[in-house]
Amino acid sequence: MAGSWQLARRTLSGPSWVRGSGPAVLNRLRDAAVVRPAFLTAAEEETLSRELEPDLRRRRYEYDHWDAAIHGFRETEKSRWSEASRAILQRVKAAAFGPSQTLLSSVHVLDLEPRGYIKPHVDSVKFCGATIAGLSLLSPSVMRLVHTQEPGEWLELLLEPRSLYILRDSARYDFSHEILRDEESFFGELRVPRGRRISVICRSLPEEMGPGEPGQPPPAC
Repeated sequence: MAGSWQLARRTLSGPSWVRGSGPAVLNRLRDAAVVRPAFLTAAEEETLSRELEPDLRRRRYEYDHWDAAIHGFRETEKSRWSEASRAILQRVKAAAFGPSQTLLSSVHVLDLEPRGYIKPHVDSVKFCGATIAGLSLLSPSVMRLVHTQEPGEWLELLLEPRSLYILRDSARYDFSHEILRDEESFFGELRVPRGRRISVICRSLPEEMGPGEPGQPPPAC
């Protein structure tokens, strides 16, 4: 299945991983909503998946969330990693965050079942700062961003397995983001079939919070 949709994607014209409502929004968010395809190697994806699986397997999929933003998920916060995984996360930090930004000490891990999805939301400024960066494992998905005041302005990101997405500044604060449910999972005319998806999400520190200060994790994608 994965091979067929990847082949179909390669037949599309124009940018392969980002599409939007018009040139203005594409230009405005060019550096604020970024997809880095093939950021991980297959071996690195396997390293992360293998490390996360024992903890995730002990948890049940849930169908409601404390703020009703996620359906069909299980999640955890992880601060201890193997040496190999720490090296991967250091690459994420170097690619997505500025030298003056401090990251939250724990990494948010979100596991969506094939029927799971994330509703439109803007992450609270109480829980994370100006930049969110996520690695997508196992399954492709489509992330949709919609301007909170001008719903005719939107952007869609095609998140392939092993890709890195980065949301910062206007894309983080002025646009809601969501992961489309399987029956709505299209990138333009391209069907993007959903399977189980794990995202590994790094977040910059909110200005008012210390690095080790606990807090309810946001429903990041």
